[in-house]
Amino acid sequence: MDLKTAYTQINEQLSQVIVGQQEVVDQLLISIFCKAHCILEGVPGLAKTLLISTLSRAMDLTFSRIQFTPDLMPADITGTDVMQEDKQTGRRSFQFIEGPLFANIVLADEINRTPPKTQAALLEAMQERQTTVGRTRHTLPNPFFVLATQNPIEQEGTYPLPEAQQDRFMFKILVDYPHFDEELEIAKRTTAGALPEVKPVITAEDIIKLQESVLQTPIADSIVRYCLALVRQTRIGQDGVPDFVNQNVSWGAGPRAVQYLILAAKAKALLRGASCVAIEDVQAVAKPVLRHRILMNFTAQSEGVTSDDLTDKLIAATPVSDDELLNDPRMKKIFK
Repeated sequence: MDLKTAYTQINEQLSQVIVGQQEVVDQLLISIFCKAHCILEGVPGLAKTLLISTLSRAMDLTFSRIQFTPDLMPADITGTDVMQEDKQTGRRSFQFIEGPLFANIVLADEINRTPPKTQAALLEAMQERQTTVGRTRHTLPNPFFVLATQNPIEQEGTYPLPEAQQDRFMFKILVDYPHFDEELEIAKRTTAGALPEVKPVITAEDIIKLQESVLQTPIADSIVRYCLALVRQTRIGQDGVPDFVNQNVSWGAGPRAVQYLILAAKAKALLRGASCVAIEDVQAVAKPVLRHRILMNFTAQSEGVTSDDLTDKLIAATPVSDDELLNDPRMKKIFK
């Protein structure tokens, strides 16, 4: 099974339950096929949980939902050692009881509601694909994905993820309100009876193979340079950085942004049935990759300028042709 076929079959199952939100679905699937994690941000009631649980059923993966709260402790998500007694011998020993992290897809609901200690435990699991309880390391299932949600309202008493921790997520996906026709269809479906049954169309083994195919997808050096050009232009105070970046940005994107741009562009190319990456694939994934890695300053925030606006300007200001990119005087400074 190739990635485009898997994408088509998964979409067919999701469309039975989820109305619209195609861009969100595409970005979720790209992150999964890139073996990466992502943050979804949107107001309550936009079917974020339903989308992720339905996705897990269509992929025949185990699913776990963790509701993050201010009193949630690391052991509540990783698991803990519990004293057990053998009824036959009478011996007592510690036995590890797995927490909700031990699933293929983990929905970290409202991750910004829990203290940094618990956030750090989750981020360690994301990075290392394992948890450490006491002196014992426990390997997490493969594949393993963390899909975290954030509520953009009611920020009082929250613990926003620091930029360095957000950097470990491949995408920040914005979940917006549905269009009128979509909301009309949602209202009809959800008030008319039981939702249709979603059938698994892809297995964990298939996903692992597709992740390997993404890594093996060819990409030209010229497109890698284009990715570098986009990211390096976000770093204020450097030679060749546009004035609008220096005026609006406090901190730019790091090397992970380049890595994720390349990986996401590879997956995007395979989703549309192409055998290699095009500039358009990079441009299509630039916003979800960069929006949580570019920290806007007070001036930009007061004027309503977002990181997405900045990404649009960067795309417009960056030459597409490799010859132009290499010969542009400003880009020569960027590539020093």
